Amino acid sequence: MTKKILITGGAGYIGSHISEILVKEKKKIFIVDNLSTGHEKLINKKAKFYRVNINNIKKIRSIIIQNKIDSVIHLAASLIIGEGEKYPKKYFKNNVLNTKNLITACANTTIKNFIFSSTAAVYKDGKFKVTEKSKLSPKSIYGKTKLTAEKIIIKNCKKNKINYGILRYFNIVGSSPSGKIGLINKGDHLFKNYSMEAFKKKPLFKIYGTNYPTKDGSCVRDFIHVSDIAEIHSLVLKKIDKTNKSKILNCGYSEGISVKQVAKKFLNYTNKNAKIVEVQRRKGDLIQIIAVTKNLKKFIRWKPKFDKLDIMVKSSLKWEKNSKF
Repeated sequence: MTKKILITGGAGYIGSHISEILVKEKKKIFIVDNLSTGHEKLINKKAKFYRVNINNIKKIRSIIIQNKIDSVIHLAASLIIGEGEKYPKKYFKNNVLNTKNLITACANTTIKNFIFSSTAAVYKDGKFKVTEKSKLSPKSIYGKTKLTAEKIIIKNCKKNKINYGILRYFNIVGSSPSGKIGLINKGDHLFKNYSMEAFKKKPLFKIYGTNYPTKDGSCVRDFIHVSDIAEIHSLVLKKIDKTNKSKILNCGYSEGISVKQVAKKFLNYTNKNAKIVEVQRRKGDLIQIIAVTKNLKKFIRWKPKFDKLDIMVKSSLKWEKNSKF
């Protein structure tokens, strides 16, 4: 049974939510983060924290061996699509080479399980609904680096007899029901941008591209609440540990919500000066993508708890209003 878990990027948005759940489950958590995008205030007080880069094979290896760690949840990555298009070398280094170094550090140690945060961006654009067997043809640099990292993990985990769970996230939103943790980094996170905008005197909710071949012309996404994604990590880790099976799984709600729908929902919760503004498309954005999650639900018998758009919007706004960052 998993007892000691190392989380790379554990001072970040998703990592802090996963830590919160695993600490409640009485697991011993070890966090590795260089704090380039994470924040010390998001680190769970019951976790042991190491400020170190995951490309430091020697240091990571010694942390694993010293603490007899049995599982790794690998979240540390660069993940902004627009930034990836501008700085491909940075994305290759952080997402591919660093993953390779981390896996090297895990070889011939106490590590039995490896969970990797991948992305829906690995799929070919234009597919409305995707299963784990849908065509892989990433449009963005970010998607390409994540797919390469997946291949490195599969190859090395098989060689080293480590169980792996590759979780292909769809669009993660919201904040913890406890109100203690949420998304601090700006970037092209739709809900974050809209939440920040909502508290301005004259909020402008930008929609990038309104002439896509979709129901209302804006991009369509499968949004999933961060608390649900955190629970998925815990359940998948338990299952691969128990069964010694490795899996690639889509993580979403199997429901398409357009950017325009999200903008209108935020409009309901903001002052009368708020407006929706249509601007031009961005490079690298997928038109529409929705997860088929039959395999996920079958593997861990999971039911979402936060899958209403109202819940996702309200929790994002609540965090933004109370955030001290």
